Amino acid sequence: MGSSSDYASSKVPEYVLASGGRRMPLLGLGTASSPPVGSEATKPAILHAIKLGYRHFDSASMYQTEQPLGEAIRETLSLGLIESRDDVFITTKLWPTEAHADLVVPALRKSLENLKFEYVDLYLIHWPVSAKPGDLVYPIRKEDFLPMDFKAVWGAMEECQRLGLTKSIGVSNFTIKKLTDILAIAKIPPAVNQVEINPVWQQKKLREFCRAHNIFLTAYAPLGAKGTLWGSNQVLESEVLKEIARAKGKTVGQICLRWAYEQGISVVVKSFNHERMKENLEIFHWSLSEEELKKIEEIPQYRICRGEDYISSYGPYRTEEEMWDGEL
Repeated sequence: MGSSSDYASSKVPEYVLASGGRRMPLLGLGTASSPPVGSEATKPAILHAIKLGYRHFDSASMYQTEQPLGEAIRETLSLGLIESRDDVFITTKLWPTEAHADLVVPALRKSLENLKFEYVDLYLIHWPVSAKPGDLVYPIRKEDFLPMDFKAVWGAMEECQRLGLTKSIGVSNFTIKKLTDILAIAKIPPAVNQVEINPVWQQKKLREFCRAHNIFLTAYAPLGAKGTLWGSNQVLESEVLKEIARAKGKTVGQICLRWAYEQGISVVVKSFNHERMKENLEIFHWSLSEEELKKIEEIPQYRICRGEDYISSYGPYRTEEEMWDGEL
């Protein structure tokens, strides 16, 4: 096996998910672009990521990246950069328009058709809300939002795992209250909750809850999602983080990713810039001091992704308070 595989296995630690038993690399490449970019940009970036050592890829039906992701992985298989489909960890997600009991399995089958694979490693409910069935659209029309039937939708997610279409199932953007609702009815508990976590939104209570219930956390927007339609420069422009980065000879991005790793969570970070993709992998052979961790812990907290696009007077969440159950 070539050096890229050696790099991946030696550089990116893994976590064995409670349900399904798959090994999730703790650093993944996000594929969402806001606004979206075409497959002509996505596929080469994924190819380059695999050459660098990335083995965990985060997609969603809404991102329109499943097809180029599948193409890139098959190309690296043919080039011998990876030995088998099992060498990569693929996450995809269920969009609110598909979040209905009878549409969940077909939605995952459609994602698998896009990827041209027989299974994904992790299938997530993208947001804790449903919408009128129809095309994959973003933003969803405000009048189309509907309350999610958690029991029925989660039952269909469990069926996806039983059918072997996904190795594990989980959720995204779920609060402690919403996780509690799922746990109360689940036969297969969620393996993962993917949420915003970064030094300016550390989610301490949610981290404690998930640890206690064996739900593994994955952080999106670990650098604040600067450059997206909803992101912020608050993380990368933090004076505390800049000071630590200067002292350690690292980038602010590396400080954020290392901090997340030291909290015992995984991260998906989106960058198609070759130099940053390489820098983001270089976080596993140094550590933050107790003093540095304490400084980060004291950073004022602010939720960046506020979910405004999923709040509607027609839907179940009319305010940010209701969307996040007071976790603001």
